[in-house]
Amino acid sequence: MIQLTGTGSGQQAATDKPAGGASNGQVTAVDLARIRYGASLIGAAFVLLGVVFGIAIMEFKAASDVVAVVGSVATVVGTIVAAFFGIQAASSSKASAEAGRAHAEQVARLALSRLDPQAAEDVLKRI
Repeated sequence: MIQLTGTGSGQQAATDKPAGGASNGQVTAVDLARIRYGASLIGAAFVLLGVVFGIAIMEFKAASDVVAVVGSVATVVGTIVAAFFGIQAASSSKASAEAGRAHAEQVARLALSRLDPQAAEDVLKRI
């Protein structure tokens, strides 16, 4: 842990933990919910495609008809599943970027706290 001042001085202390609630090796409840929803979505997509394929085989005799029906459903389902996982990846990247920004800000504040007050004000004016 990085500490700005001694604990007895009454000033705030800063730690080097990331802004998120979990450390690097832990999976949060939100991540578990995303994994659960993603697995459910994939399972439902496979079930839907299986049902459509079974109905298409029973209803149509020509292979081209079966391919047309299954292909059109698979396209829509694939688009929805890909959109879900794209949003999840973007959300994860955003959280990681925010944690990195918060850590960089914390390091900058720590570095400024080590300077004498006049030098710190000069640095802040240049930024």
